[in-house]
Amino acid sequence: MRALSMTLLALVAATILAASDASACTRCVRVFSDGTVIAARSMDWVEDPGSEIWVYPRGMNRSGNAGPKSLTWTSRYGSVGVSFYGIATVDGMNEKGLVANVLYLVESDYGKSSAGRPDMSIGGWAQYVLDSYATVAEAVAALEKEPFTIVAPILPNGEPGVGHLALSDPSGDSAIFEYVGGKLRIHHGRQFTVMTNSPPFDQQLALDAYWKEIGGDVMLPGTIRASDRFARASFYIGAIPESLTGRRAIASVFSVIRNTSAPLGITTPGKPNVSSTIWRTVHDQKDRTLYFDSATSPTVFWVPLASLDFTAGTPVRKLALKGGETYSGDASGSLKSAEAFQFLEAKPK
Repeated sequence: MRALSMTLLALVAATILAASDASACTRCVRVFSDGTVIAARSMDWVEDPGSEIWVYPRGMNRSGNAGPKSLTWTSRYGSVGVSFYGIATVDGMNEKGLVANVLYLVESDYGKSSAGRPDMSIGGWAQYVLDSYATVAEAVAALEKEPFTIVAPILPNGEPGVGHLALSDPSGDSAIFEYVGGKLRIHHGRQFTVMTNSPPFDQQLALDAYWKEIGGDVMLPGTIRASDRFARASFYIGAIPESLTGRRAIASVFSVIRNTSAPLGITTPGKPNVSSTIWRTVHDQKDRTLYFDSATSPTVFWVPLASLDFTAGTPVRKLALKGGETYSGDASGSLKSAEAFQFLEAKPK
């Protein structure tokens, strides 16, 4: 019976692997016994996307920048976000400890703009969630009603601007949002701790089941394919002792996300899917601290949200990075006032 199960799982895995590209970025979450929740992600891309760190106060008036029916909103919560080409928020945490991570998903199809529903550029998707919700459950309850249509134009480097969204909060709750075939799919639950890229998430889960049947202490796939990174991240994030605390807990999650990273210089022309790791973030959702690790800097720095003023009316601030700036330790003192960037302009079809 076990042999038959293994054969079926192998066939499923082979089919999925044959149909999918290797893709960029990995996300994982670990809940520790003292209540600490730590979320990590890697940003793998074909080039340096000029990411910088932004601090946004409450009370900001926002626009989805998607034409005459653009969604507009006012931020309820302050947040710290990581930008992408200066046109999108792809990673961040708000003052309630909600973390959002956008990862590339080539199969994404957000459907067409429809009458009576506002539009929003994909560049604002994660920021809208950080601005608007305190918990994963609250975000799921609102977003499952599909209050807007996402419009995904071409990125500045010519690649499609498509992705799926992962959320986690200080309770350990987690959710994955992706649009496939024009339909929203939501996977909501504490068990959804790992996400990579292609194939869509339900197929990633099938691959994970295959590798769990084999056992990670027996064999794990070692390539930079999305499916292989999913298997490694899933095994290692679950193998971390729950009893770890403080810096050791943070270091353990860093070790997992580094294990799934790709060396600088690896790219495949025409596929943003197979790319080098440019940077990594680790979010301590209990202590509300964002840690940032650049592949081109020898130091890790962090921004404690407790040291920031999110009062409505305070200026937007930025921690410059794209000019090669480096920091070590608490970098909140290096934040400078800046004008908020506009989300990638989108034109609904």
